[in-house]
This record gives sequence, C-alpha cells and structure tokens, in this order.
Amino acid sequence: MKLKLVALSVVLLATTGAFAQSADTLAKVKASGVITMGVRDSSGALSYALGDGKYTGYHVEICQRILASVEKAAERKLDIKYQPVTSQNRIALLQKGTVDIECGSTTNNAIRKKDVTFVNTTFVEEVRIAVKANSGITSIAQLNGKNIATTTGTTSVQTLRKNKRATGLEFKEVFGMDHSESFLLLESDRADAFIMDGSILASKIATAKNPADFKIVGEVLSIEPIAIMIRKDDPLLKRLADETVSNLIKSGEMNKLYTKWFLSPIPPKDTKVGLALNASTKAAWDAPNDKSTEDYVQK
Repeated sequence: MKLKLVALSVVLLATTGAFAQSADTLAKVKASGVITMGVRDSSGALSYALGDGKYTGYHVEICQRILASVEKAAERKLDIKYQPVTSQNRIALLQKGTVDIECGSTTNNAIRKKDVTFVNTTFVEEVRIAVKANSGITSIAQLNGKNIATTTGTTSVQTLRKNKRATGLEFKEVFGMDHSESFLLLESDRADAFIMDGSILASKIATAKNPADFKIVGEVLSIEPIAIMIRKDDPLLKRLADETVSNLIKSGEMNKLYTKWFLSPIPPKDTKVGLALNASTKAAWDAPNDKSTEDYVQK
C-alpha cells in the first residue's frame, strides 16, 4: 500500500509539474518550437492584414522584436504563426493558449488586468470623433439626435456611453463588428460620426477612397494606454517583453518605428497616417510602465 501511495505521489507531482510548465510560455514554445501571435485585420497602423496571411504594423513589428528575444531565451528557432483576433475574442484566445501574445490595439485597463498581463505601454491613444468633412459637426455637443458608430467589444463603447451620460445628449449607438465595418457605417451615411482611437480613425481616413471627405474633430474624449497583451502570471515573458520595449526606447528604435508607421508612407497603398507623436506617448517612453487607463484618469 505504501509503495502504491508513493508511486501515486510521484505521478501527481509529475503531472503538476507538467501543468505548471505548460502555463509558462517560454517552456511551452521551447518544447513545441511554435509561437502564435494574435493580430488584427484592421487596427489602423498598429496591426493590419496585407493579404495572403501576412500582417504588419507598429505593434506587429514590436512583437516581432519581442519574439526574437523569446527565441534567444528558448535557444532555438521558433516558427511564428499569425492568428487573427477580434475585439470580442482576443482575451479568451490568449487565456486558452490559442495565441501566446496579442499584438493589436488593446487598451490597458483595470478590468482587463484581472484576466491578462500587459507589456509596458508602447502607445498612448486619444479617443476622438471622425465625421464627414461637410457635416458641420465640430464637437460632441453637436451629436444630439445623431447616429454614432463605434466597434463592438472596444473601450470606446464605454467612452461613448460615459460622455452620453455626462452631456445629457441623446443619440443612437450603431455598432460595427470591426473597425472597417464601423468606418463603413460613417462612409455610407448610416452613422453621422465614428468614435474610436485617433490612430485608427486617422488610418481609416488615410486609406479611404476620398480621404478629403472625412476629418477628425472635437475634444479628446479619453486617454488610453495601448499595450501588447500576454497571459497572466507569466513573469518570465513579461520581463523579456518589457526589456525588449525598454531597449527599443533607449536605442531610439522605438521613435524610428513610430515615424515609420505613423508619419511615413505605409503599405499597401503608400499612404501616410499623419499622426504626430503625442506628449502622453512620449512620457510613457521616458518612464516605461504598465499603468492602466484608470491611472491616467486620476492625473
């Protein structure tokens, strides 16, 4: 009986060890030789599809640098897979291991921090309003009685409703399943305005058939740190990712990446997003951190 109990204990310990190892991304990819990056089809210059299974963008390129650090730590060449995610499923796919790192346009906030870990901030977003250039709309105060578009599963939904309560305005919410669909609602006059991250609005306008038909107007509705996501309780990957981001900042490479993706012509149409580096993003680079949106609100 004692021998059986000892044997059972050994099995349980081995099983527990296997589960612990599988929760460690570095151990997982070292064993499999594969790492999966969660990417977005249309998150502006941060992450977008080129076609034929290819993805690119500011966050995609930063993630590629992080994965190079993971490869070095794993001491083996890794096969990098790209998995499209959406605003609705990105956290769930990360939690269950379908993707190992999410490289889209995710806002770091206190609610999400209960489920995932964020790498240090690489971009601080300003939520704005996009309208037709001939609409006459210049601020949120003029949205009373209008149809307002935003994307399902994004923090802009909460921003929209918070501003609705604060202003006492009445407007109808219409939703796109992704940012392209939300912009189409504005483009096709099914919405009078599209509220979303300024970088995404600028990217959609820059790649529209007639960019001059649209403009970004009004006050900043919310300031939100945007960051790359990893699974919760993975300190080794967090350290590798944060160190990579810090090294990109210190070397000046981060500024070059920003210039490349937001101030220079980008594929596939060689259009410029034309979004200047804002003070909040620069401050996040000057003092790297993983502060949430709530920390910015308290300032």
